[in-house]
Formats: sequence, structure tokens, C-alpha cells
Amino acid sequence: MSPTRPLSQEAYAPPAPRRTLTATSADGTALHVETYGPDGAPAVVLVHGWTCSTAFWAPVVRSLTGGPGGGGGTADGCRVIAYDLRGHGRSPAPGPGGYSTRALADDLAAVLDATLADGERAVLAGHSMGGMTVVAAAGRPAVRERTAAALLCSTGVSRLLAEALVLPLAAGRVRSRLTRSVLGTSAPLGPVTPLGKRVLKYATLGPDAPPAAVDACARIVHACDRRVRAAWGAVLAELDLDVNIRELTAPTAVIVGTEDRLTPAVHARGLAARLPDCAGLTELPGLGHMTPVEDPEAVAAAVRELVAAHNPHNTADTAKDKEQSV
Repeated sequence: MSPTRPLSQEAYAPPAPRRTLTATSADGTALHVETYGPDGAPAVVLVHGWTCSTAFWAPVVRSLTGGPGGGGGTADGCRVIAYDLRGHGRSPAPGPGGYSTRALADDLAAVLDATLADGERAVLAGHSMGGMTVVAAAGRPAVRERTAAALLCSTGVSRLLAEALVLPLAAGRVRSRLTRSVLGTSAPLGPVTPLGKRVLKYATLGPDAPPAAVDACARIVHACDRRVRAAWGAVLAELDLDVNIRELTAPTAVIVGTEDRLTPAVHARGLAARLPDCAGLTELPGLGHMTPVEDPEAVAAAVRELVAAHNPHNTADTAKDKEQSV
């Protein structure tokens, strides 16, 4: 499956949220949260990946809420909740010891508590490190009881160094060591340049990714603080969430691009084989690691399928508004 048409630059512009709020994590980290779509609609929580922000989900948000530029929004739409992972976007960097998969799980639990009503469940959709967050938090009762279904996009849970194909070298110790260096570097990316976009496209997108998608990814990734990027890169280098997979008991779909160099399809296939309730594996031909940007409608369609199959419609009077309108 591939995009029916390239999206315009406008489609990647972050939409205006209906509300913003702050969710406070277990260690006091303040997380920037945005909500979109009508109160009372089925809830969807979007969790972005490493070096990204809520802006990464722009075309998916438009599609899920029925807004313009999404390429196929539903008539009723969803109530979409997106937040900036700690150190990303408008969420501040944590203090010492604040970079871990446990902290990511704490953050997701805090966001669910701040945005969902008692008894309300949401479809959780995570991309890359966002998918890892969903897996890391799966065993927590506060998360499990609020999860109707899940979608893991371009996600691996272990052996990221061993399986990554960013460096054109044979698999082995040398490639893993060099990949570790790339993930953990704090070298500044500098301004977005044509050369920088070519490098980013090679590493993270498919060969046929349209210029608007490349531009959007470059803008978002280059905005990430280099120290935050390095700190989370070091966490990813040591990632091992294999034991958590069995805790993700909600129906879970998996999506991956066939040209993904960061988390190749071997990860997605392994997840699909080991998930307690796999709701399907989709391999998107020609797409790279940034699946929600490269084919947002395929990702939005997968979310809508999970909403329709597993998430009961929530009426407006059950929506929990702990936020301030802006």
C-alpha cells in the first residue's frame, strides 16, 4: 500500500489544538499535551518517536479528526490526544536519571490520567520510540485498563544496534559499534540544508518520499535539542523490552515500511509473532522509518479500524476536561 497522492506542505503544518494542558509525570516532569477533535468522540492517543514532537502527527491528526488536508477523515472523527515526550517539543528535558523506558511509561500513564475519564479507554498509537513507550507501559494497570487497542508503527523493542541498516556494512560487531556512536552523538545538526535533508532521507525515509515529507521531517528532527537526542539515543542503544511484549494484551496492530533502515521489518514480524493478540501486520512497500509522515492515511486508516473494532463510542458527558482552553 502506498500513498494515493503526495501531500502538500500545508498538510504537514501542525493543526491548531482545541485545548492544551500539562500532565505531570511521576518525577515532576511537565509534559505538553494537545487535544483535537470533538469531546465525546472515541479517544486516540498518539505517541511520537525519538527527536520528534506532536508536529510529527499533523496529517494523521487531520485525518482522524475529519479536518482538511488529511486525505480521508471520518465524518464524526476521533478525539485525538498527542503529547511531547520529555525533552521533545514543548516538554522540558528531565534532570539526571530522567532518561529511561520507565520514565517513558510514567509519562504515558500521566497523560492518560490527565485526559481520560474514569472508565474511558483509548486506542494508543506509537511511532518508533513512541511504540516502545506503549510496550514499556503495557504491564501497568493504570495503562492496561485504559487501553482499548494499540498500533505500533516502525517499532523495535530490542537488538536495535544489531538489526539497524543505516550504515551500509555487514552485520556484526563493527556495524553495531558504529551505529551506537551515531545514536549517541551530541553533534549539532545545524540548520536544515539540502545536504542535511539528503542524509536524513537516506537514514529515515523511503527512496520515493515526496519533498514535503522530507521537509517536514527535517524541520522537526533538527529542532530537537542535541543533548536530549544523545541521551535518548543512548537509551535506545541498550533497549530491551522483550519481556514486556507479553504484557501488551490489548489487540495490537503493527505497521512497518519495507525500506525502514532504523527498525527494519524483522522487528515488526517478531512483534506480530509474539504479541498476545496481534490485530495484523502491514508492510508498506517502499516506505522508510517515518511511516506516519510518509503515508499518514495508511496509519490513520489502521487507527480507525482499531477504533471501530475495539473502542466504544464515548459520549460528551464522559470526556474529562482537566485542561484550560487556549
